[in-house]
Amino acid sequence: MKAPLILEIIGNSLDDGPGIRSVVFYKGCPLSCVWCHNPESKKISGEISFDPKECIDCDTCLKLCTVNALSRKKKYFIDRKKCTLCFACADACPSGALSRVGKEMTVEDVLQTVLRDKPFFENSGGGVTLSGGEPTLFMEFTSMLLRTLKKERVHTLLETCGLFDWDVFEEMATLFLDAVYFDIKIFDSAAHKKHCGVGNEKIFANFEKLLILAEKKKIQVTPRTPLVPGITDTDENLAAIAAYLKKLGVKKSILLSYNPLWHVKTSKIGSEDPMGKNSDAATWMARERVEGCRNIFLGNGIQV
Repeated sequence: MKAPLILEIIGNSLDDGPGIRSVVFYKGCPLSCVWCHNPESKKISGEISFDPKECIDCDTCLKLCTVNALSRKKKYFIDRKKCTLCFACADACPSGALSRVGKEMTVEDVLQTVLRDKPFFENSGGGVTLSGGEPTLFMEFTSMLLRTLKKERVHTLLETCGLFDWDVFEEMATLFLDAVYFDIKIFDSAAHKKHCGVGNEKIFANFEKLLILAEKKKIQVTPRTPLVPGITDTDENLAAIAAYLKKLGVKKSILLSYNPLWHVKTSKIGSEDPMGKNSDAATWMARERVEGCRNIFLGNGIQV
């Protein structure tokens, strides 16, 4: 079974579905959105993160590295072409400035962690949310995890970018899902390819199939659109998405307010900020702009 690396499991979440939830973040995604709020989740493989603010200049890592991949003269401290990902430096770092990105976990490991909070799920109407990255990249692992959670009578929710093999998803996931948050980011396929790496035709096809299936299997499907300055938050894009959802009979959607805190994560994993020259992307979105986005959806009869 192809198992994912798990970025982290966060308990006591109130933002990823109803009630109090535990959120399992997978590593690996088929999209490459330039604004990704979890840039460390893009690659399937493990990585090392370096946070210069936590570094205490003890030189422990420099003495351990056998391939000379670490240098204070390097912009991001790590020469990732030389680094073999042995993780000796991260494991020995006393301050946590160097850390592993992605942890090997079995289905049983994940279940043991999330089921500790089962009393909170039961008392709040909460449950477990699978997020990422993209959980559908690891369908066998995800299916087994969802299946066991349903045996435990835990509410299950999947957050997805929508780019997956429909037949496999229908067979292995839909029987064990209570809810899906489905991302509809950019309506125009060419713009979607420019900013997310691929076109959106398959994503829309999967969304429409899921809406039909959801009625039969009582799965709650809610589309989500992230608000990204100058890319997804334009009146043209939002109006097109809202009209599309209205045509499909969708009554409720989620607009995700822009969060600029992701930018610092890119340097930690040794990447250039893809939106560094966009000044609007470095700040929180004005409340008036968020309300304007909401009004576009409300004007199409879609609750947000």
